[in-house]
Amino acid sequence: MQQSRYNLFTAIALIVGVVIGSGIFFRSDNILVATGGNVFLGILVFVIAAISIVFGCLTIAELAARTDRPGGVLSYAKEFISPSMGSAYGWFQTFIYLPTITAILAWVSGIYFCILFNVEQTLEVQILVGICCFLVLYATNILSAKIGGHFQSAAMVIKLIPLVIIGFAGLIFGGTADHFTSTAISEIGSTSWIAAIAPIAFSFDGWIISTSVAYEIKNSKRNLPLALVISPMIILVLYIIYFVGISNLVGPTEIMNSGDAHLDFAANMILGPSGAKILMLFVFISVLGTLNGLVMAMIRMPYALGLDQMIPKAKAMTKISSHFDFPVNSAFFALIIVGFWLMVHYFAQKYKLFPNSDISEIAVVTSYLLYLGLYYKVFSLWRKKEIKSLFRGLICPLLAAIGSLIIFSGGIQNPLFGLYFAICAIVFGAGYSYYHFAVLKKQLKK
Repeated sequence: MQQSRYNLFTAIALIVGVVIGSGIFFRSDNILVATGGNVFLGILVFVIAAISIVFGCLTIAELAARTDRPGGVLSYAKEFISPSMGSAYGWFQTFIYLPTITAILAWVSGIYFCILFNVEQTLEVQILVGICCFLVLYATNILSAKIGGHFQSAAMVIKLIPLVIIGFAGLIFGGTADHFTSTAISEIGSTSWIAAIAPIAFSFDGWIISTSVAYEIKNSKRNLPLALVISPMIILVLYIIYFVGISNLVGPTEIMNSGDAHLDFAANMILGPSGAKILMLFVFISVLGTLNGLVMAMIRMPYALGLDQMIPKAKAMTKISSHFDFPVNSAFFALIIVGFWLMVHYFAQKYKLFPNSDISEIAVVTSYLLYLGLYYKVFSLWRKKEIKSLFRGLICPLLAAIGSLIIFSGGIQNPLFGLYFAICAIVFGAGYSYYHFAVLKKQLKK
């Protein structure tokens, strides 16, 4: 087993670095559209999402603390539910969850590249530039995993700069928006604001990855729960400061009208044209950092499935190239999957199939539904008295499950939810069936 090497502070920094990405920069307009420009309701949904993630983190940490395997949903499902369910979770992550998010982040990289360098903003240009950004990071991670890791660390620090500058500038110098008037608060009785949960879930997404380092944290039984509570609170504070700040500075109406360009507008207001370019460069690097992290995970997923015989051509997927010291076949297969979803995303945007949304949001909210199986397993361990604490064994999984269902309910607001959820279910079922029939049959023959 790998030696523990992370203290509490490092564990908090890791989780914050994984979760804070690009979502907050290009989802503020989606959140305000969903809440009808009501900033108070946007803040409320941020809080709901943060609470859901705190208890989700604490619940999954119980599984992470009980295995020496490098974590992740695939490993937890395989070890604590069944190998067939591990395959199902793995297929969902490999074919739906990770590639759709990766495709969206590639596109967003193209958007901010165009803003940064004053390139004409058309969907075709955004997608083309996004593909180029993806391919550069893809090649970098294959040629030198060390360079990809260093870039990820640098981007983690850089991504905090725009959040802090714009957030505090808006709070200090922005207008006095009536975010907390009785009229704004009274709108909580409506249900339309629930749709804001989906884009906010995207902004908070990534916390599940942090549990994979549990076995490397010193005194993990004490430090991991602390890190998993403190980190979402830090993220929540930063997100609310940014969200309220930019809403004060630019105004909800202007943000909704400007779309993803509202960030450049705010940067120009604060720092002028030259300073705005520098700030947008930080944002662009932040987006690339998030994309790089997804590329690092995505190109290894077919390899991870192949190790447990959970994917066709498993032997080829696990073959390590002597030249690159890397599973190149796994990376190439991942490239094909992401390319497919980029194409789907292009047509979805061109023909406006997902109003105020994109192909990734339903995958994100569906992932919260799948976490219910892991939460139930923690509850089962408590019932068997393997978990002694009432708080950790009953209250945490219960509140985590409620939070997941709230986030899932936000995704239902999407008009194409039924179709896309059916696709997610088919892929999940295919992963389960493949292991159950193909792998188990091979084992019986032996």
